[in-house]
This record gives sequence, C-alpha cells and structure tokens, in this order.
Amino acid sequence: MTLPIEMPCLSIGRMSPRVVSVPHSPAGGGRGAVPAVIMLTRKGVDRVDDAEKNALLMFLEAQRSSVLAIVDGLDLEALTTAVLPSGWTPLGLVEHLGYAERHWFQEIATGSVEPLAWPADDHTPLTTPRPPSVVFAFYRAQCERSNAVVAATPLSAPVRGRHPGWLGDEVTDLRRIILHMIEETARHAGHLDVVRELIDGKTGLGPR
Repeated sequence: MTLPIEMPCLSIGRMSPRVVSVPHSPAGGGRGAVPAVIMLTRKGVDRVDDAEKNALLMFLEAQRSSVLAIVDGLDLEALTTAVLPSGWTPLGLVEHLGYAERHWFQEIATGSVEPLAWPADDHTPLTTPRPPSVVFAFYRAQCERSNAVVAATPLSAPVRGRHPGWLGDEVTDLRRIILHMIEETARHAGHLDVVRELIDGKTGLGPR
C-alpha cells in the first residue's frame, strides 16, 4: 500500500510542502527504512542550507578580515591609545570582537563555553591589558571556533543559551547569530576605519 507523507519540496526561491505517496510495507521488510524520495529531498535541503551558510560566512569573513587589515601596521602605542572621547582603544575593540564571537557562537548557539584564560573583569570595557600577540591570537581562535560551530549546526537550529534583553528576543537561531555578527563586526570595522584615518591618514583598508 502507499501512504501520503507531507514533505518539503524545493521550489524557486522558497520551500513549500507537497503530499506525495511512497511505498510502505506493513509486514517486516521495509519497516523503519527511510523512503528514497525523502532522502533525496533531505539532500536537496542540505545543499540549500550549505549554500546559504557559505554566503553568510563569506560576508562575515570579509568583515573579520577588514578588522585585522585596518589595524595592521599600527605600533603598540597606536593600538593601546584612545583616539575618541569614548575611550576605547583599537586593540581593546579587537578583543571585544573576540568576546562577541565566543559569546554568540559558543555560549548562545551551543549553550556552553570554555573559561577565559584571564579574568573577565580585569580591564575597562573596550580596552585591554594584554599584548597584541595575545589579543590577535585570541580573536583568530574565536573566529575558528565560530566557523566550526557553523559547519556542524543547521542554520535553523534554535539557540541553547539566551542573550539578555531585546536582542535575545530577536536572535533565536544560528542564522540570526551569523547575521548579528556580520552587523556587529561591520559596525566596529567602521569605528576602526575612522580611528585609523585619524592616526595616520590611511583609508580603504581591507577587502571591502
């Protein structure tokens, strides 16, 4: 006999449900087996998910690269001196972005995070007592961890932790975490861009 099964089928630009009939054997044999048509459709969904992940990560990686390119070549004094009245330093902002990657992709997406190698409250926000080598290594390591989480997790996977306030209400799955991190990284890249111009006049640094 055949049983109607509702399953998602790919259409142009969106997913839509369709009811199809697949063979079903009530007596042994095929019990528990996944119909081939469902497996093929699942593969199609996975390909769409992978394509979207690649697009999102491409834009996020461009902003990450911009952050590093903008501060590249600055000496220790420039990296650790506040230029604007708000008091943040370029190196402190890079460390902040490392915290953001760690918070969103580990603490919020997976519900767990490894302890920091230093006290979280040992500095004024958006500054850091750590040397550039430690900060840049920390930032790159957190980005790599983030990419690993993205590779292993569906975009629609719900978050396992919760960010406080209204932003936590908006960021409810991995897809929105990536979108938020594109937004946050681009915003801070813009901050760094302005400060770099004020320091030595250089502009237009980075891939975008």
